Amino acid sequence: MPRAIILVLDSLGCGGAEDAVLYGDAGADTLGHLALACATGRGERAGLRSGFLQVPNLDALGLGLVAEASTGTLPPGLSAPGKPLGTWGYGVERTQGKDTPSGHWEIAGSGTLAPWGLFPKREPCFPAKLTDALIAEGGLPGILGNCPAPGIAIIDRLGAEHVETGKPICYTSADSVFQIAAHEQSFGLERLYDLCRIARRLCDPLNIGRIIARPFVGNADKGFTRTPNRKDFAIPPPPGNLLERLAGAERTVVSIGKIGDIFGHRFTGHEIKGDGNDAHFDATLDALHSLPDGGLIFTNFLDFDTDYGHRRDVPGYAHCLERFDARLPQLIAAMRPGDLALITSDHGNDPTWSGTDHTREHVPILSFGPNVRGGPIGRRETFADMGASLARHLRVPVTVQGKSWI
Repeated sequence: MPRAIILVLDSLGCGGAEDAVLYGDAGADTLGHLALACATGRGERAGLRSGFLQVPNLDALGLGLVAEASTGTLPPGLSAPGKPLGTWGYGVERTQGKDTPSGHWEIAGSGTLAPWGLFPKREPCFPAKLTDALIAEGGLPGILGNCPAPGIAIIDRLGAEHVETGKPICYTSADSVFQIAAHEQSFGLERLYDLCRIARRLCDPLNIGRIIARPFVGNADKGFTRTPNRKDFAIPPPPGNLLERLAGAERTVVSIGKIGDIFGHRFTGHEIKGDGNDAHFDATLDALHSLPDGGLIFTNFLDFDTDYGHRRDVPGYAHCLERFDARLPQLIAAMRPGDLALITSDHGNDPTWSGTDHTREHVPILSFGPNVRGGPIGRRETFADMGASLARHLRVPVTVQGKSWI
């Protein structure tokens, strides 16, 4: 029986979506602009990387062809091989927004078409009724922040005051999120998680997609650093997705990275969390060695988005993608006949773009395996085609959305 792997390169968009203008993202292109920046010197950093974007393994699977099909332009450093090693195309998101859960849910074949609740771009950004209830139920002396902000910057600005007063730092972004940052020692990690559970319940009537716990350590003298103990409290996904279909067929699912959080720990099987992309790649390889027939590995590679996209770090993003590419042959060598791997993304986060938010983009779709014959799958009008295709490959009932190319 076949097996499958989904690898989500979080935020690796491949060209602005047709409705990107509605999000202020007309012209955004994470992959294309990253490659162009590398070709023109903006992707250089001493001791890290220099020159054109070097991703030969992804390119051989058809990444350059994907970019050219999506935008009409072949990015520098990529190519258009006549016989790519994988099937290639790009996906168009149907769900409104450019958020992590909506992208992943649609990938799994069950996206939501209802708009997310968003907080306004002003200070204060949260309704007084919400913050008053959070303070009362959480036994808090108050909150700090109450504004849209980049996560690193607001911790740098308010971290010392938080430690001194015990008031957690609450903030949002352009996504449907309520984020709470607190010091792991002075505030307490479990207390932060409990506070996020309260916020989750309070935000449900507002249809806010995620409550995110953002723990950090450090002090005012040496600076503050976020830890790997982030935890997301998401709205449950819509029914009928690939994970639910696999659970109904009593198949094995291994969820690596923040997949468990994104899907509300529903039908996510064995969950593994590591510290960064390399740890998640290692976990994927380990899981593949023991994955039984009919099983699925679903891995999110978060560093692209959190460490480099939001920070608008072009050399860091390029190096991160090159490092992933360099490890890809290890995965290919570990696959066996009948296995199918799929590389994609959930949204964009153009490191050359203004601001610090996600960008509304198409996403690449590359699939490969020992028995896969390379070729185009074209433009897919919904990310859900990925879930539908993997359902057919794994021989489980079709997902509620999507059309298989298999």
